[in-house]
Amino acid sequence: MAYRSIHIVALGSECPGGVGPGEEIMGQGQLQGGLLWSYLGHGALVGPCDLESSMHNPAFMEYSSLVFGDVTVVVRDCPSWDLLDSDWASVRKVLEQADILVIKYSVTDKLAFQQVRNGYAPRLRPLLRHWGVPVILVAIGARLNDEGPPCTCPLCASDWSSCVPHSEGLQLSRDLGATYLELPSLNHVFVGRYFGSVLEYFMIQCLKHKAKERPEKRRGNKVNDLRPPHLEQPARLPPIRVEESSFSQDMQWLLERGVQFADVAFYAGDSGKELGWAHAAVLCAVSPYFRQLLLGPKTRERPQSRCVCRERDGGPNSLLSNWDGAIIDDMPRSEAHSTGRLSRLVVKDPLLCMCLWETLMFIYRGAWEWDHLQEALEEKLKNTLAAAQLIERIRCLIGKEKGPRDTPSARAAQLGPQTLVNLFNSPLYSDVIFMVQGSVLPAHRAVLVARCDVMAAMFSGKYAEARSRVVPIHGVSSDTFLSFLEYLYTDSCCPASVLQAMAVLVCAEMYQVKRLQHLCEVCVCAYLQSMPSRELSSTGISVIRLLRRAKCHNAEQLYIWLLHFIANNYLIFSHKPDFLELSEEEREQVERLRWPSRGYLQELSEYQQRRRKLRKSRCIVM
Repeated sequence: MAYRSIHIVALGSECPGGVGPGEEIMGQGQLQGGLLWSYLGHGALVGPCDLESSMHNPAFMEYSSLVFGDVTVVVRDCPSWDLLDSDWASVRKVLEQADILVIKYSVTDKLAFQQVRNGYAPRLRPLLRHWGVPVILVAIGARLNDEGPPCTCPLCASDWSSCVPHSEGLQLSRDLGATYLELPSLNHVFVGRYFGSVLEYFMIQCLKHKAKERPEKRRGNKVNDLRPPHLEQPARLPPIRVEESSFSQDMQWLLERGVQFADVAFYAGDSGKELGWAHAAVLCAVSPYFRQLLLGPKTRERPQSRCVCRERDGGPNSLLSNWDGAIIDDMPRSEAHSTGRLSRLVVKDPLLCMCLWETLMFIYRGAWEWDHLQEALEEKLKNTLAAAQLIERIRCLIGKEKGPRDTPSARAAQLGPQTLVNLFNSPLYSDVIFMVQGSVLPAHRAVLVARCDVMAAMFSGKYAEARSRVVPIHGVSSDTFLSFLEYLYTDSCCPASVLQAMAVLVCAEMYQVKRLQHLCEVCVCAYLQSMPSRELSSTGISVIRLLRRAKCHNAEQLYIWLLHFIANNYLIFSHKPDFLELSEEEREQVERLRWPSRGYLQELSEYQQRRRKLRKSRCIVM
């Protein structure tokens, strides 16, 4: 009764850390807390089944249960991926017998996920495609900053350094051709309702397939039976590659070379020696105490904190103060600096005087690389105790207390680009105003110069914009330019629609911000790929015109992707009037890549004709 049994193979561990080499594979206590055991319930029996004793492998924990009343489910669970290296032949033999494959990982174990994605997934991918086994990829656990359902935005970058992002799990499922699930916990709701419904669907499909094959084996294959032509899967769409973020490097460049736009000077409290320059906008965005010093009595509210440094030494006032109590000083500036008012701050703390450069570098890079800051301070001071004391004072200075959850994984949630989010579209220390279609958009020259080369040339050269506070912008809508500025300040951009993404792409090409252009390309592809066929055929968005705009604005990756997308949906786009707008070369490429192919359609037509003839002949005989 093999057609009434289902073989499920599970790989990977639900727990962070998994199972290392030399450790026990899985005990019954761990097993009962696992995903598949939780689904099968108390009716599961541990141990090799009599039906499958020939396939027993001691590296797999085997157990079975009954579902749908009389269907036997045989589960082979292996939480250790090391078995694929040590005994690949045995694992492959077990996988060949699988009807369903379940791959599990913990969202809080990014190292194990990367090993699976980079090492084991490429080995499994060709075999799974050849066997046609349905695969379920399950991400288990809650991320540190989850307050609701996981974000499905394709550009979301939450918990990148500590947890596995939703986008990476989704990409791995696409590479494996798997169904992707996220289960925050292994309770009966998530396991039974979400995982159980998907697993039961594949089990039902498996039973139907086996029941369909059974009578065919008994009758034998007839030579004259008609079989429909085989339809190949459409070609995979080419990937859109996006550069790594350069936000930290851009802000570091601003500190090192952006002296022309600096408006804060630091002086040693004992000698009056100049220590360095900085930018008030960046300092105020990161630290509430710099806002108190630089913005005056309007922002005198003091955040509630129990910092030991404040209680002992009087808080930030023991580290910094204004020059002679004046917040703004109209002292003359050197030719290397732009004209404007200069704020002078006195550094009272001797340790901070010695390590001011390292402290400013830490602030400019996002104020989250605490381990790197500690190493830099220890190397500079040559004293671990003094470095620890200065770390606590810097925490007090920027308003970050060290609590019980102040771990590397918890600090990773505070990414550098988020430090300037308070400056975005804010008049705080704004020194330039963009006039776009009647809208007033405040901005900060220092941030613009650091993040955009065209802006750097515009504000640093002998152009009118370098001397004017109000800069008009033409040819771009206010919403589009606001999204462009949002990227410069936050290093992220999430347009609300395909047309908005294309508008931001054009703006990014105008100002030569390549990474933003590629992010918009990814966004356009994600929106189009998420449309079902019915919506794609009835939408008012012209994909052919998107192709024209992509080519016109040097979006090469999007141009190639759209050609493949049109080819993969040939039957939809070939009937639209704008399909004739394709050039001869483009139409040849689409015809070459089209799905389904001309050969398949011809075979299908011949097959249908033979079926009609066969039906007519049967009717005549009857």
